[in-house]
Amino acid sequence: MTRAKSLSSLFRAAAKGAGGGSDLPLVDFISSLNAAVPPSSTSTKRSLKPPKPAKKRIGDVEPFNLLLDPSSPPEVSSTQLRQQLTSILDDRTSSDVSPESEGTSSDNYSGSLDIQWLSELMSNANVPIKRKETSRGKKQKWVFKNGQVPQCKQLIKLCGEKLGTEATLQFFGQLGRETGVKEYIALIAMCIHKARTTDCEEVALVEMSKVYRHFKEMRKRGFQIDEVIYSQLLMFFIDRGMVEEFHFFCGPIKDGNCNSIPRLGYYEMLLWISVNNEEMIRKLCDYIAADDNEDNLQLKENYLLALCESQQTDDLLRVLEIIDITKISDKHAATVFKALGRLSLESFTEKFLLTFKSLDHGAEKISRLIFSYASCIPNLVVEDVVLKFESLHMKFEITPSLESYKELIKFCCSSHQVQLALDIVNQISQDGLSLSIDMLNCILHALEENHECNLVRRIYSVICCHNLKPNAETFRRMISLSVKMKDFGGAYAMLSDSRKMNVKPVAGMYNAIMAGYFREKKISAGLRVLKQMELDSVKPDPQTYSYLMGYCDREEDIIKYYEELKCSGITVTKHIFMSLINAYAACGQFEKAKQVLLDEGIPVKSLNELRSALISSLASNGQMADALDTYEEIKQSGGDLEPRAVLSLMECLHSKRDLNLMLQLLEELHDQGYWIEGCCRVISFCVRKKHVSTAVHLLKQLKDKFCDDELAAEVLFDEAFAIIAEEEPADVQFGVDLLQAIKSDIGISPSRKCLDFILNACVKAKDLQNSLLIWKEYEIAGLPYNVFNFLRMYQALLACGDHKSAEAMRTKIPKDDLDVRDVISAFQATYSKSTTPAKPNKRLQQQKNK
Repeated sequence: MTRAKSLSSLFRAAAKGAGGGSDLPLVDFISSLNAAVPPSSTSTKRSLKPPKPAKKRIGDVEPFNLLLDPSSPPEVSSTQLRQQLTSILDDRTSSDVSPESEGTSSDNYSGSLDIQWLSELMSNANVPIKRKETSRGKKQKWVFKNGQVPQCKQLIKLCGEKLGTEATLQFFGQLGRETGVKEYIALIAMCIHKARTTDCEEVALVEMSKVYRHFKEMRKRGFQIDEVIYSQLLMFFIDRGMVEEFHFFCGPIKDGNCNSIPRLGYYEMLLWISVNNEEMIRKLCDYIAADDNEDNLQLKENYLLALCESQQTDDLLRVLEIIDITKISDKHAATVFKALGRLSLESFTEKFLLTFKSLDHGAEKISRLIFSYASCIPNLVVEDVVLKFESLHMKFEITPSLESYKELIKFCCSSHQVQLALDIVNQISQDGLSLSIDMLNCILHALEENHECNLVRRIYSVICCHNLKPNAETFRRMISLSVKMKDFGGAYAMLSDSRKMNVKPVAGMYNAIMAGYFREKKISAGLRVLKQMELDSVKPDPQTYSYLMGYCDREEDIIKYYEELKCSGITVTKHIFMSLINAYAACGQFEKAKQVLLDEGIPVKSLNELRSALISSLASNGQMADALDTYEEIKQSGGDLEPRAVLSLMECLHSKRDLNLMLQLLEELHDQGYWIEGCCRVISFCVRKKHVSTAVHLLKQLKDKFCDDELAAEVLFDEAFAIIAEEEPADVQFGVDLLQAIKSDIGISPSRKCLDFILNACVKAKDLQNSLLIWKEYEIAGLPYNVFNFLRMYQALLACGDHKSAEAMRTKIPKDDLDVRDVISAFQATYSKSTTPAKPNKRLQQQKNK
């Protein structure tokens, strides 16, 4: 029997038994409820594929059975089961070891790490002396800082991929590094990732056996198995519908953290919802609604929490009809109200709010719950959410709390409704509540994101009127926004006011003004900002020198600022190196730009990003050959090009033969946002170079990406036809071919804008046949003609010299609007009787001759 099959059989045995050992979670909880529940008989088949809705019942697994100790003797000996499981898990024969775990230094898994200095420390009675020896020994070895979490994860991932998880633990032991929680989290995450990405059942079970061993080791070392550790594992079982494995692993989780029982209830509810086991869901719902056991209130809350986050609307409604909402904690009550908003259950909302108010639960709590409900109502614009928030407060005669106002401001800012957020600030002032600078900092951040720079003056007025105390970051943001409006006078005024408000100026304030001048090509004004910094005794920071070197147009200035930077003792950051690369490239010193990468001070982790910056600089300065050579070097070394560098290369490719390279670069973009931007650039390239089939193929991929957002896909499709309308001379036939290919190959109807663009191209090309063809496409697509369409077709007929048809079209145009009559007159003046007749469409004429 293979180890995978043995593991599988043990999982099922554990699910069917009610073992009471410390590793066995499958115990009976019914006795604690003083209610006997008959066991089920139908077993659920475990599969690595997502669960099917047809699954109903699980053999001998009752609700809550993973949570408390059993009241009946086990049918399967826990000792025997543990011995069988250990023999399988500890089986390290070469035939059963996964490729990832090859290379371990030992043939048998010992159950604990061989860390020499740790074992000596624990066994020696003279602790102080041993501590000194240990410290000296560790100094001779590799020292790992606990605070370096990203580096820890990266190192563990690298070692885990090359050596396997067990060998990685041994490796850390030899380095003198005691394996801690961070390392175990990273290794467990790797095992789960491998199990998720494989289609082989045996590989997945082997990875799960590794997770079990890691759990076992953590318990031996006294580490607590927190939710951040076990959540990924349980969600893996839930997503795959692996019921027996889920309950099997709940045992060591519970033993490793006795406080995890309520949270395990949350995942148990998700499990039954995932496998669509209606009977088990109903039993858990009955347990939530029952009020005969107050000791397990947290468990009930977690069951309810999972129910609120699911799509089990009927079950949730049944529970809400019975439940006592006042017994739920504030944190979980907010989740319930979010679910009420998501399902638009206003009657339940008002009922619960009235209950809270009648029991004097406090206006602040009720106000927070109102926000939780209003902010989750679907299909409401932000203005309506604010109105709902205000109307419920008025209905229950409650003044909104400052905390709920803060959340409402954040909600408005995240929805790009900054003006509305400022109106809420005014309302806070009218309600007599105290404004905080954090609220305004949130709005300032939204202004920067949305480029609504003009509202900065209003925010500054609020600060002054209410005598708020802004911090340095507040002033930096306001100065930056003023500079983006090219209001340098206002920026300097704010810089002066910062001193009056006892806010010490920082380099970031001056940097914002300096960068604005440099963007406007006012180099001398930017250098005056540097002089002002010296007068105000503000030391430049790395960003200051980055701006100074980035806008240098002479090599001497680059060297001067770089020497000043080194003399000032400022750490040279990757942004400084980028500025050096860009500055040298802008000055035409391309070899020196390349030599920047040879600097010994460049961190290894930043080297790939700097190479990408070099490629962008070379490409934008016309050195495409060198840029492509550097790109090939990165690919040969196994590195990935930064997305911005990929887009820069795409922007600089203009030859028709560059299509294959464009498609290769597109494959380098893995982030969806960058991929869409790159795909649009390749489509634009294909339209300009007349590659119909490739353009259609990419448009189909875009449609698949935006399957849930038809409007976004339509906008991107329209852009392709906008290029055709802008070209000189207009290639109408290519536009028609592209339109027909999209209809036949992708299966979508053209939008109105798409047809408008092609009809406009027909006017420019004086193409009568295609004008008539596109005119019919409106009707085929089910798009009624509007005034604009009539005017454009009237113009096309006049431009093509078909005055008789043009006159017939003119009679159909509504002439109530004065502007429409003026446009008609302008067309008539432009296209007189002497208009040159339209040239016949050669392709259509050839088809007629055939």
